Amino acid sequence: MRLTKLLAFRLFIIIFVVSIVGTAIFTTIMVTWQTDQYISTIVRTAWRTGELIRRSTRYSMLLNRREDIFQTITTIGALPGIDGIRIYDKRGQIHFSTDTIETGKSVDMTAEACVGCHVQGKVPVPRDSSRLTRIFTSRAGHRVLGIITPIHNEPSCSSAECHVHPASQTVLGVLDVMVPLTELDANLAEVRRVNYTNGLINIGIITLCSGVFLWLMVNIPVRRLTHGTQEVMKGNLDYRIPIHTGDEIGRLAASFNEMTDELKRARGELTRWAETLEQRVKEKTEELRRAQAGMVHMDKMASLGKLAATVAHELNNPLEGVLTYTKLLRKRIRAGEMSPAEAEEIIGDLSIIADETARCGNIVNNLLLFSRRNVGDFSEEDLRSIIEQSLRLIDHHLKMNNIALQAELGEQPLTLLCDSHQIEQALLGIEINAVEAMPGGGTLRIAARRFREEDALEITVSDTGNGIWEEDLPHIFEPFFTTKKDGKGTGLGLAVAYGIIEGHGGSIDVDSHAGAGTTFTIRLPRHLGTPAGSSSISQQSGPKP
Repeated sequence: MRLTKLLAFRLFIIIFVVSIVGTAIFTTIMVTWQTDQYISTIVRTAWRTGELIRRSTRYSMLLNRREDIFQTITTIGALPGIDGIRIYDKRGQIHFSTDTIETGKSVDMTAEACVGCHVQGKVPVPRDSSRLTRIFTSRAGHRVLGIITPIHNEPSCSSAECHVHPASQTVLGVLDVMVPLTELDANLAEVRRVNYTNGLINIGIITLCSGVFLWLMVNIPVRRLTHGTQEVMKGNLDYRIPIHTGDEIGRLAASFNEMTDELKRARGELTRWAETLEQRVKEKTEELRRAQAGMVHMDKMASLGKLAATVAHELNNPLEGVLTYTKLLRKRIRAGEMSPAEAEEIIGDLSIIADETARCGNIVNNLLLFSRRNVGDFSEEDLRSIIEQSLRLIDHHLKMNNIALQAELGEQPLTLLCDSHQIEQALLGIEINAVEAMPGGGTLRIAARRFREEDALEITVSDTGNGIWEEDLPHIFEPFFTTKKDGKGTGLGLAVAYGIIEGHGGSIDVDSHAGAGTTFTIRLPRHLGTPAGSSSISQQSGPKP
């Protein structure tokens, strides 16, 4: 992991920055305070020096002994720590100075020694303090502290015969003592150096101690936790984090170890389940297989029973009629000669027997077609020719029922691979169903076209009957389901057609509209293995046909 992403490193940086800022502030405050103390001390020393000079020259000033005053000032000014001494009156004229060149000259009222009391263009400003201080840079380039001590016009001075100053003049002049700050500046530089050095040492000690503390108390425990999580991620649930402290990180490590124990127990449970799961799955699968086999067997038996009952019912009615008329004819023949009327009646009975026998044969034939779902030989055929052949076979039904035919087959060949006889049989079943749906006449529309980019062909057969009941629509393709009355129809025509179309990989869609008849849409793939969609049934509610 990168160093900058470590928690201990981030805490170390924060402590390091805080220690630098805190030490810098504290050191600056201490240096400032010590500087102020040093300056205050030297100011008090300089003031005492000024007072000493003033009081030492007071007697000489009263006696007007200028030589004594000059000698005293010169002697004191020669001492170490004194940069210069001057005495000048309120007009700024220097009367005494350790620098003989300045004696007799006037001081500029805008100089640093005068601006404390004098304002340009105004009278002197009275001062509450008896001393004035200033720090300035001398011509030699070092800093100098100047102490200005006013020389007041005392009563003993104003009443002396040698003086001409009136009593109203409170200040006669000032004593200016200048003390060099070279030694002070050196001491202050050493103070700053020592303080800042100590600050850097403190920062180093704090940083080192905090770094060691964070490494031992944060980084190492966190690394142990991280290593433990990586071991658990690898699947090593036997790994335990060593606990050496009772703080939050120690409690976290203990919680991690407890979590690892729980995971180990849970994985053990899962392992035991996995070991027995395969056997349990086999047992449940065998149970489901047996149950499914039983259900399939029961379903087959139920379907077989229903089929047997339906076939028995459908065949029993015509066979019962055949048997009845056969017994009747046998009695009449045994009775002797028959009149022409009786012979005609017998011929009618024989016709009924022939019709009922044909009906039984039709039922058996359709049943065979329904049960034989395998298709015959496929060959490339023209769908238009198959449709035209089916229409020729129902032409007399159309004329007898006064039904108009509208065929839209186009002129382009519609070829596909199919069993032409079975496709013809399917079309006949749907067309006859449409004819029977229009007993009072109507229109039969049949059209064929290419569908889905020429991969399939589509045939639509529409009638103008009353449509199919909503409750009957889902059952129209079921075997033996019929809505015709008086025993007409076997209920196998649409079922046979559905089986043939599905066997060719096609689909049948039924759309019944209220009062507008029914439309069967057949889609057949042009090539084997190409799906042509799935069958569907839709209806809009309408009256019972």
